[in-house]
Amino acid sequence: MNDVARLEKRLLRATARAITDFELVGDGDRIMVAVSGGKDSYTLLHLLMRLQQRAPVRFDLLAVNLDQGQPGYPAEIVERHFQAVGVPYRMLHRDTYSVVRRLVPEGKTTCPVCSRLRRGVLYNAAVELGCNKIALGHHRDDLVETLLLSALYSGALKSMPPRLHAQDGRNIVVRPLCYAAEEDIAAFATAMAFPIVPCDLCGSQPNLRRKRVKALLAELSAEHPAVKGNLLNALAHVVPSHLLDRGLLRQVAAATGRDPWIDADEDEDACGAEAAALVALGAGERR
Repeated sequence: MNDVARLEKRLLRATARAITDFELVGDGDRIMVAVSGGKDSYTLLHLLMRLQQRAPVRFDLLAVNLDQGQPGYPAEIVERHFQAVGVPYRMLHRDTYSVVRRLVPEGKTTCPVCSRLRRGVLYNAAVELGCNKIALGHHRDDLVETLLLSALYSGALKSMPPRLHAQDGRNIVVRPLCYAAEEDIAAFATAMAFPIVPCDLCGSQPNLRRKRVKALLAELSAEHPAVKGNLLNALAHVVPSHLLDRGLLRQVAAATGRDPWIDADEDEDACGAEAAALVALGAGERR
């Protein structure tokens, strides 16, 4: 098995596990795959097409590219890719670029406004095109970066959910790559020679908070390679008794009928045994 095949197998395994864990794909689904022209969305489309061939359920894919009116945006590059891989597709054009430029002061980050407008266009398009789900290409690194951004700059412990029901009740957003590592996606996209279209609107902005968090994670990962994986695992192993969310604690108490401050993972006997073992090994000695 060559390197490309190994990468594809690893990515397929991660995608299939996410689909199973969070019920992201069901029989009869018609899934809009939002393809921006970046490495993540190209890889997402490729993996879903592969899984479509072997999945035990039947589902349809519709690739959609949104031209947001950025000067010189090469939509034809993405369209040629759709044609080459043989996927049903739609090319959309909405001038959100001028709206972003009008609303965002010079020098300020455009990403929040741009992404909100893009999301609104895709939500409406999904309904018009008869799609019951929208697949986005956010991966493991996006999730852990968002976790840190939320904690550091918003004071909330949250990230990107793998499955999200939109507030308007019309759409379900899914993120099948939520377990996939960005480095695997980048390597696979390079090996497959996907025709990458860079985002010149926001990609050239300096000092974005997400870039700073990404650099921090890269530095920590160089010291301890499991950092990103551990953060992803932390999102799946929440211990309410060790947090300060009173509303969550009340929900735990109501749902379980037990004291929410009792740690479900530890008990006094286990802690005592662990402490005794450490002392026996000399861990308690002064050095």
